[in-house]
Amino acid sequence: LLPAAEPLLFLATVSVGLQGPLATQYLWDRLGAERGYHGYNSSGSAGCGNSSAATDPLRQEVEALVSHWNLYINLGGFFVSLFSVTLFGPWSDSVGRRPALILPAAGMALQTAIYLLVMYLELHVAYLLLGRLLSGLTGDYNLILASCFAYVADTSDRRARTFRVAILEACLGTAGMLASIGGGQWRKAQGYINPFWLAFAATLAATLYAAFCLQESVKQRRSARLFTLSHYKAVYRLYMAPEHPSSRWKLALYSLAFFLLVTVHFGAKDLFVLYELGFPLCWASDLIGYGSAANYLAYLSSLAGLRLLQLCLEDTWVAEIGLVSNIAGLVVISLATTTALMFTGYGILFLSMAATPVIRSKLSKLVSETEQGALFASVACVEGLCSLVATGVFNSLYPATLHFMRGFPFLFGAIILVIPAAIIGWIQIWDSKHDYNHFQDGPPSPAKD
Repeated sequence: LLPAAEPLLFLATVSVGLQGPLATQYLWDRLGAERGYHGYNSSGSAGCGNSSAATDPLRQEVEALVSHWNLYINLGGFFVSLFSVTLFGPWSDSVGRRPALILPAAGMALQTAIYLLVMYLELHVAYLLLGRLLSGLTGDYNLILASCFAYVADTSDRRARTFRVAILEACLGTAGMLASIGGGQWRKAQGYINPFWLAFAATLAATLYAAFCLQESVKQRRSARLFTLSHYKAVYRLYMAPEHPSSRWKLALYSLAFFLLVTVHFGAKDLFVLYELGFPLCWASDLIGYGSAANYLAYLSSLAGLRLLQLCLEDTWVAEIGLVSNIAGLVVISLATTTALMFTGYGILFLSMAATPVIRSKLSKLVSETEQGALFASVACVEGLCSLVATGVFNSLYPATLHFMRGFPFLFGAIILVIPAAIIGWIQIWDSKHDYNHFQDGPPSPAKD
């Protein structure tokens, strides 16, 4: 048995889970202090709870600045990683998965080290963008995700793959939940630097695990050039293979559904902390940690729900239930004006992550065993594009709609999720009719020699 990819993904997600909310709060504190705004500080949200805070022009300026810097940092990192993943992903089919896991983990460690330097030396926040760009050059977190899923595909059989994918996604939730609770409390007690040291240690441990503990899962390795167009062509051939016309359009439609679903996940996740910091919620760092943990808890509750619902329903209808949970939760969050209502929205999202492992499984079953690497490389491309679009759309939409509805981006996301629900349902109905017509035609006649 090969060592599992789950510990590596767990460590990388701990780092990301610590850095995400804390980096947004750090930007809020730094940019607010530079402009003389002290409505939010490390001890809580003084000055946020009064009614004039909602229309405070200085507060709105700081809120918009934080959103824009989030946009620059995430957009720059994801744009660079989009091209890196398309190179490293198909390249790993030839040279093996381990290089495609070591490089992004090391890049994330470098990014965290730069973040620490910014905090120690109080450098300009633009250096946070530099750290993200350097991490993006090595593939960033998206490449770790893609390589771990490819590793699972290499080491699992076809029947067990759906649940193995769900377990891998549950690792995301467990690590994110622990990091969010710990990060929020730790930041409140000791500030930003110590939690970021833990994030650095987690990425360093992930790098060492990939380098020295993880065995190679690609059985027939061969040398291959990295900078070549053949990696892009491998993904192109997967979708345009003339011998599989039915699989071709299903791959395209499932990829579109996956794109829209993950875009909404990324976009909403980017805004949760900023939304909770602002009026009228005015959450302190401990509540923000609990909120992020509740959001990550959906990975675990979705895994349990997926396992139970599979006993009586097909995977497609499990995905549809997950999408309904996602839509309803985002609608409630978009209208949340109290802490209780915000946590109610998080609670309704308890099955929101059930759809993504189902779609990954559907995609995996549409290609042969020898095409799994190219498939997960293409999924990595889609995920990189999701991050790019989500960061651009949601972080631009939030400051633009502050004046009439602070929760509008979440409502927008809920409306978008109707499209993947329609796509998945339509494919299932088409498949059912296709199978019924074959049944009506009768069983195939025995082959003749």
